[in-house]
Amino acid sequence: MEVILKEDIIGLGYKNDIVNVKNGYGRNYLIPTGKAVIASASAKKVLAENLKQQAHKLAAQKAAAEEKAAKLEGVALTIAAKVSATGQLYGSVNAGTVAEELAKQGIEVDRKIITMRDIKTVGDFEATVHYHKEVEVKVPVKVVAENQPAPVEEAPAEAPVVEEEDFEEEIEEATEA
Repeated sequence: MEVILKEDIIGLGYKNDIVNVKNGYGRNYLIPTGKAVIASASAKKVLAENLKQQAHKLAAQKAAAEEKAAKLEGVALTIAAKVSATGQLYGSVNAGTVAEELAKQGIEVDRKIITMRDIKTVGDFEATVHYHKEVEVKVPVKVVAENQPAPVEEAPAEAPVVEEEDFEEEIEEATEA
């Protein structure tokens, strides 16, 4: 029995494939559960037309993705983040941060299509923007320290000397008030 699959079935085929199955498997499981339809002549024509229309839609989606990717060519991001004295970031730079920086440059990108590992140190990294399964753009990301950690200053060798007379005057003023 020939059937047209409506979804991917492991070990049998992928969506919109025409496969041969045993009569019982097709009539008792695949067709009643909506996972397949009988591959009649009219169903095959409908399938061919759907695949033709989907190919056009997929080509249009890919072309739109390539246009968006062209806007990202040559873009490099520099992100300033707060850094501890040891060089570690407070928090991390992630896909959401990269999306915000791109938005500041006038390029709207959904953070869900950006893949990268969380950055927890200062340095040069790379984020990948996936517009389509065949169109992706790599964006260089440079993380710099927002606050340069100042070296710890040593305490002065001599503490300031307080005159006894000044100290006594301060106590008297405080008690009178």
